Amino acid sequence: MDWKLELVFVPVSDVDRAKDFYVNKVGFNADYDERPSDDLRFVQLTPPGSACSICIGEGLTDAPPGTGSNLQLVVSDITAAHDFLKTNGVDVSDVDVQDWGHFVYFADPDGNKWSVQCIPWRNAGADAAPSPAP
Repeated sequence: MDWKLELVFVPVSDVDRAKDFYVNKVGFNADYDERPSDDLRFVQLTPPGSACSICIGEGLTDAPPGTGSNLQLVVSDITAAHDFLKTNGVDVSDVDVQDWGHFVYFADPDGNKWSVQCIPWRNAGADAAPSPAP
């Protein structure tokens, strides 16, 4: 039996501001935005190529805005990801090269923290060993 993580709730204070950030600055797809009742709004956003989405909205969680778990995206090109985020106005860190991968970090307008990881040797073949970037 497969157990798939497909939706993570991210607590935000302003749904429209957060949706704009994730769609227009980070590049997520806006999959769904519905208000089934006056006290419930469900917005589902998915990173390109991901099987897991995030959910923001109203009436979905009691967690205070900005207290979401540290979330991580994985990309094949950390420089391209960094440049994309920076060009779109995201306050993104410089590339952090670690033995276990290369990272950049950013936060949404409420302070929910994200890391973006690249594992350079992942597609380099079975005999490839982790190595720092040149």
